[in-house]
Amino acid sequence: MRGRHRATDLRSNGFAALAAGMILPLVAIGAVYGGYRAMSTSGCAGTVRLTVAASPEIAPVIKDAAARWVKTEPRVDNECVAVDVTAVGSAEVAAAVAGEGGATVPGLGQADGKTQVPQVWIPDSSLWLQRLRTAREDLVPLVAPSLARSPIVLAVPEPTAKQLGWLENKVTWKQVLEQIVGDTRIIPGIVDPNRDSVGVSTLVAMASVRDQFGPEGDSLTVGAVKSLMTGKSEQQTGLIARFPRDSDPKTLSTAVTLAPLSEQALHAYNAAGPAVPLIAVYPDPAPIALDFPFAAMPRLSPNRASAAEQFRSVLTGVAFRNLLAQHQLRANDGTVGTGMTLSPSAPVGGQVTPVPDATVISKALQMWVEITQPSRMLAVVDVSAAMKAPVPTAGGLTKEQVAVQAAQGGLDLFPDSWAVGLWCFSTNMPGGHDYQSLVPIGPLTSQRDQLRAAIGGLKPNPKGGSGLYDTILAAYQNVQQGWDPGRGNSVVVVTGGRNNDASGLSLDNLVSSLQKAEKQDQPVQIIIIGVGSEVNQAEMQKVVDATGGAVFVAPDPSKIGEIFMKALALDDGR
Repeated sequence: MRGRHRATDLRSNGFAALAAGMILPLVAIGAVYGGYRAMSTSGCAGTVRLTVAASPEIAPVIKDAAARWVKTEPRVDNECVAVDVTAVGSAEVAAAVAGEGGATVPGLGQADGKTQVPQVWIPDSSLWLQRLRTAREDLVPLVAPSLARSPIVLAVPEPTAKQLGWLENKVTWKQVLEQIVGDTRIIPGIVDPNRDSVGVSTLVAMASVRDQFGPEGDSLTVGAVKSLMTGKSEQQTGLIARFPRDSDPKTLSTAVTLAPLSEQALHAYNAAGPAVPLIAVYPDPAPIALDFPFAAMPRLSPNRASAAEQFRSVLTGVAFRNLLAQHQLRANDGTVGTGMTLSPSAPVGGQVTPVPDATVISKALQMWVEITQPSRMLAVVDVSAAMKAPVPTAGGLTKEQVAVQAAQGGLDLFPDSWAVGLWCFSTNMPGGHDYQSLVPIGPLTSQRDQLRAAIGGLKPNPKGGSGLYDTILAAYQNVQQGWDPGRGNSVVVVTGGRNNDASGLSLDNLVSSLQKAEKQDQPVQIIIIGVGSEVNQAEMQKVVDATGGAVFVAPDPSKIGEIFMKALALDDGR
């Protein structure tokens, strides 16, 4: 009775959605394509009904295959088989599966209350099955064969791809991240990885760069993730709507010019004849492709399990591959059927990037959370005489100028959801303190330009010493007073030397004062970035040990940009 009730709900929802499916684009993640019921009734002793929820990209293929199969009058113990196919976004089904099992998938959110748990689920990626197994092992089957494949590509408007030289050349992930971080022609976008397999696959690929190249990979990944966050969309339709509608330079300067998409979604976009087509760039190594696993859900009755296995067995072979090709999907081995045309640079067949274990997926998603969590940060920049020193490896720029460039670059990567303030410090400052508030902590949506101007105006005080310790305590107390439970709360200090204010706090006094001020339920993290070899890392480590945080020292000040990005990766207030 339980299965019959579900089937009825899915059918009614499917017929209601059929009209909507006529006007909604197939590429919309989560949009309902429509329900389909196929049933054999000739001389049956009864009916075995299968409810199938398929990702919208592959749902038309499954519907067509079901209709052809049912015409052969398949049976289980002399009962005819009925198949109801409904197109539902993978995130919606995953949330329903988790909710029914009393489990929670981090970042996914609650079920919508409308999506039913099917007997057979064909999500867009096995990544969903891995995430659900992490929540509870028995929510989905251990074995779910892949039915099709759609590689993940980087979608780039044709004019931008030509400018970057990406039309035919292989592009590594390191090159991609360098372009995202440092090239103003790149305006990246992504669908929220918590609810999108393409986003998860992209994060896993980016994390491999972080692991492979050490500090350089770390800074590139942090910068790229922050840039992607500024262009995040909740649904694929929202992301696609932001691609350029014409090739005018002004349009290209404001539209999304790079976003990960499935190969199928890119082909669907270009099939509509846009003024600016998208070029599919296949990065090396290939991200985890969409693979559309066939998941016969646990605890099916024997007859339903048998019907599901029979149905799965027909979703293969030349005829099925040609059906997939009609909807710009590859066969599960990466080959293509009749009618599907690939770009010259597109790989065909060959080695497939395997779906990683759950820990790799969780780590990639956690990286997204940690880097993109809204932060409340007070930046404190040294303007003492020590910052006048020239940096030979930076073309003769002073420490101050190098620090300002790094801070400006970091500011450009902060999303609008952040709240940021700015202080500078030196002895002999106006007001009798070792520090001066230039911009109070406030939302970037209203004061980004003010911060940019204030950072650009920082200049060393030729007669100023470093009142570092008094400044750190005052900055910590300032952030603590306005502590926000919904954000990471932190102080980021950029300093070019050691404390030399004889009338101020000693190191021991500072550490003791921070320990007394600390509140376990209201953490404030201190991050110290040292510019040059004059900074004593051991002393700074004692400071951050009192509150939590980290010390980063760039003996070569020209490398502060890399250090600055690594520090921001930790700026989550934990």
